[in-house]
Amino acid sequence: MNIETIIPVIVYLLITVFLGYLGYRKTHGVSDYLVGGRQIHPFVMALSYGATFISTSAIVGFGGAAAVFGMGLLWLTFLNIMVGIFIAFVFFGKRTRRMGYHLHAHTFPEFISRRFQSPFMQKFAGIMIFAFMPLYAGAVMIGAARFIEHSFGINYFTALFFFSLIVAVYVIMGGLKAVMYTDAFQGAIMFVGMLFLIIATYWMLGGITNAHSALTSLPVPPPLAAKGHTGWTSMPTLGSINWWVLVSTIVMGVGIGVLAQPQLVVRFMTVKSNRELNRAVMVGGIFILMMTGVAFTTGALTNVFFTQNKAGLEYCSETGAIKEISPKSMQVDVTQENLAKVRAQHPAANAGEKVTMEMGCTPTQKGSISIKAAGGDVESIIPLYIKHGLPRWFGVLFMLTLLAAAMSTLSSQFHTMGTAIGHDTYAQFSKDKSSTEERSMWITKMGVGVGILVSAIVAYSLPLVVDKGEAIIARGTAIFFGLCACTFLPAYFGGLYTRRITKAGALAGMIGGCFTSLFWILFIHKQESSLIGLCQALFDKPALLGNPWDVVDPLFIGLPVSLVLTVVVSLFTKKIGEDHLNLCFKNIE
Repeated sequence: MNIETIIPVIVYLLITVFLGYLGYRKTHGVSDYLVGGRQIHPFVMALSYGATFISTSAIVGFGGAAAVFGMGLLWLTFLNIMVGIFIAFVFFGKRTRRMGYHLHAHTFPEFISRRFQSPFMQKFAGIMIFAFMPLYAGAVMIGAARFIEHSFGINYFTALFFFSLIVAVYVIMGGLKAVMYTDAFQGAIMFVGMLFLIIATYWMLGGITNAHSALTSLPVPPPLAAKGHTGWTSMPTLGSINWWVLVSTIVMGVGIGVLAQPQLVVRFMTVKSNRELNRAVMVGGIFILMMTGVAFTTGALTNVFFTQNKAGLEYCSETGAIKEISPKSMQVDVTQENLAKVRAQHPAANAGEKVTMEMGCTPTQKGSISIKAAGGDVESIIPLYIKHGLPRWFGVLFMLTLLAAAMSTLSSQFHTMGTAIGHDTYAQFSKDKSSTEERSMWITKMGVGVGILVSAIVAYSLPLVVDKGEAIIARGTAIFFGLCACTFLPAYFGGLYTRRITKAGALAGMIGGCFTSLFWILFIHKQESSLIGLCQALFDKPALLGNPWDVVDPLFIGLPVSLVLTVVVSLFTKKIGEDHLNLCFKNIE
């Protein structure tokens, strides 16, 4: 670190703290803490939504995944804009805002429970969010800590600790107003940083045409080709392992799952009218295009950069560091213990001889060119590209971009986890209703602290137990998005658009979708089941079913089950009273 790095970071943190304090000063009750008083400006709301949606999971995690899968990841950008912005704002957001206002709902679980008159739904949703959102938050924290590690040259776990501490302060103090104010500021930094990134990348690689032509002509490494990889600018072979991972887990899991994200849905309830949502669509769409489109394109193009500069950026398997290869010759004795290693250079060597060996480091042979340069660590590709490929001053700007991306998403996640345990769970179980509101606010703030602690433990543990070649951040994000879609989406959509969904139907869909998805993760989807180890312990195999079922994402199973249960059970169970439905759909139908 030097003065040029320290000053921008200090200025950024001071502004963030000031905005958090401003949110704290303007927070006077439950409505302010949970939904920003329903008076947030549409520009602030759009930037907050986008900054919450896009985090280090998109820039570092999915950017690294794009270095593995290539430009096919841009289909996720299309879904992010079409589904995550246009459909979400126009077809979900407007009805959510109006219905949430009529029902006095302050959180997504409360919205669902009041729509279907089921307190159990609020408790179930609150517990589910608090239990599984730390996986998503942990993935975001990995991305931030990885970049801080490479930028400042400090230990990963030290970076993780201080980063978590900073976010905790303003979220616990200021609630959603503080979160949204800081989100808007951080979103603006993210936009500028990503704009410079795409311009610098194309300039360094000789322009748009040269960069993409070079990417298209790159050969596919055998390990990826064996999984169905056909090229850096084409989709994997239909039905191959890479196709299922790219399409079903990453593109569809995140692209569809965004519609049922609790931390995003609550944003719709922070503005005062539908006109504000209309005004926010354009801002949100442009923001998402700049964030994901740039991250995925740059991620794929890092393969060109590392190919052209591989002589100076090889991975040292002995030290775990990126360094220039400089082999040194030295005489070594051939012993029985080192015979196999020596014969890699001297096939005819025998024990007892003395031979001359080249002792320099050699690059890892796993995956794509970028993974080789990053030592097999997908999450290190983007940080290493920024560090070695772009000017020092841009590294500082991009460091602020990633800090902003991570802090904006994490603050919303921690706020959602806190409200899930305080407002949606504790307050519903509490029998002392006279002091429930005051105490639930205290429990909510405590829940934020616990959520941060659990997420930090996840971020600490995952890199230790998961193979570096796996896209930990992208996969962790996709799992949570898919789980939310399977649990909430049919009930949420049905509650917004039809009177015919019953309480029993919505509840059956939520529970059925949730547990079907979890069962698939634990026992069928090999990528997760083999890591968790429960299936191996119970049945002595990594997954109960073989190919192709073991690569089918849980979303493709859990969401249809949830939808069918919601519709079928609603056909045979008691309808919700007309008076309540008239209140829900007031000024909507």
